[in-house]
Amino acid sequence: MFQTLEEQIRIDDQKATTKQERMMRWAFIVLLSIVLFGALYIGIHLVEGS
Repeated sequence: MFQTLEEQIRIDDQKATTKQERMMRWAFIVLLSIVLFGALYIGIHLVEGS
């Protein structure tokens, strides 16, 4: 009868976005993370002079 807050948030999120939109969001987050960590890695190597 009563739903927990977590269940309600999950249900609301599923109504608001499609599976494809959620997958695209996660793909963008992964890609952005790779770019940022790659830039950090290259920046550290440039500062070290190796």
